[in-house]
Amino acid sequence: MKKLLVLIITLPLSIGVYAQIEKPIKWAYAAKHTGTNEAVVFLKANIQPGWHIYSLNVKKGGPTKTSFNFAPAKNYTLVGKTVEPSPKIKFEKSFKMNVGYFENEVVFQQKIKLKSTAPADIKGSLEYAVCNNVKCLPPEELNFTVALNK
Repeated sequence: MKKLLVLIITLPLSIGVYAQIEKPIKWAYAAKHTGTNEAVVFLKANIQPGWHIYSLNVKKGGPTKTSFNFAPAKNYTLVGKTVEPSPKIKFEKSFKMNVGYFENEVVFQQKIKLKSTAPADIKGSLEYAVCNNVKCLPPEELNFTVALNK
């Protein structure tokens, strides 16, 4: 009876040890002045081997594309859209379309125009989905803040 009791208590504990949350992407953020009243925000995804995230430009009906939403602010405005390097392209059978994706790492960039010389915090959120050749994890949304100092 004691052995059964010990087994019942330790089994859930041992399962919890093996049920780790997968986090195959680590994000890093930075900003750099490129002129008197201009700057660029860099949003970098470090991707574990075997995993990939999708381009900003995935067509409707495809997987969850990476997207950025910058919070409105009084001390800066966005210049254009967020840009990305050229993605790898492959045909995804499950979506019946060509899809752009990134492996290992990718740096997205957003130009901004500053309305003052005061330091600025650029805030926003990003959404992305990460997949490997076996599965996709649910889309994740993260908030970010990038400090831009003189």
